[in-house]
Amino acid sequence: MKSCLIVSGGYEPHRPHDAAAIVAGELEQQGFSVTLSDTLSAYDDLDLGSYDLIVPNWTIGEMSVPTAKRLWAAVEAGTGLGGFHGGMADAFRNSDRFRFIVGGSYAAEPGGVTDYRVNITRPDDPVMQGLSDFDYRSEQYFLHVDPSVEVLATTTYDGSVYDWLDGAVMPVVWKKRFGKGRVFFSALGHVPEEFDVPEMRTLLIRGLVWAAR
Repeated sequence: MKSCLIVSGGYEPHRPHDAAAIVAGELEQQGFSVTLSDTLSAYDDLDLGSYDLIVPNWTIGEMSVPTAKRLWAAVEAGTGLGGFHGGMADAFRNSDRFRFIVGGSYAAEPGGVTDYRVNITRPDDPVMQGLSDFDYRSEQYFLHVDPSVEVLATTTYDGSVYDWLDGAVMPVVWKKRFGKGRVFFSALGHVPEEFDVPEMRTLLIRGLVWAAR
């Protein structure tokens, strides 16, 4: 049985614990044993390398250099890292090491919650197989992204908020390698109700399963 650690907390409007419960239930159906933690000390107190998958679900927060090095070592050695929205892309703004592992970081959400289109760029990838472009309502994250990530889905800004962004294409879903570890990220999932969108739920769980050792 594969093991997963989900560390949840931080920005309460994201309702991280509700989202964690949904993800935990989905992963348990995939045969995972899931440990839920609501304290950042888990990154120091637990043996990170013993988990097959770690899901950071803590928007903002702080991560010390020694803690970031512990996580780096675990992922580099083969522990998977996967997450969604601000719980991963807007976590630990003070940690360049964490952002480097993730492959990108939050910069803005032009217009706040809005309607936009998610375009599947790699329909041949197992994570995206069978999924088609879909309409979505959430924060349309503007991200600073590592050019080496493998982009699986994008969105295009229409310039309605900032005209200079008209036509800008932004990655929404990506995966990458980090040493022997796999990393997966989806920008979707601002609030738990978004898990009711089948495409969002499907690609996230598939991505987390892919990332696991």
